[in-house]
Amino acid sequence: MRRTLTKIVLPLTACGLALGLQACTSAPASETKPEVSADAIILDVRTPEEYAAGHLDGAKLLDFNAGAVAEAIPNLDPDAEYLIYCRSGNRAGQAITLMEQAGFPNLTNLGSLKQAARITGLVITEQ
Repeated sequence: MRRTLTKIVLPLTACGLALGLQACTSAPASETKPEVSADAIILDVRTPEEYAAGHLDGAKLLDFNAGAVAEAIPNLDPDAEYLIYCRSGNRAGQAITLMEQAGFPNLTNLGSLKQAARITGLVITEQ
């Protein structure tokens, strides 16, 4: 009985350890740098107050809470690449859902302002 248990437990333990170590070496999806083209449009979907306190250089403000994203969709280029961020990634995710429903295929949620700066390499500026 003990030999049978050893034959089963040891390989499973080794496999689990290997998978666990592999998981530790991989970067989380939110930290993986997307391929960003020079033509990408960066959208900040936070409030004007949040934007004024600091935003990515070159980001366009579309206040999600005020309905600016939904209002802007008919005037946005559906073929462009959009990189979207907010305070935590939640509003960016909601904006992406609206844009996907409108047929926009090239959308990336950058998460928070700090994550967006780290991923894109862009500077955080104030108004």
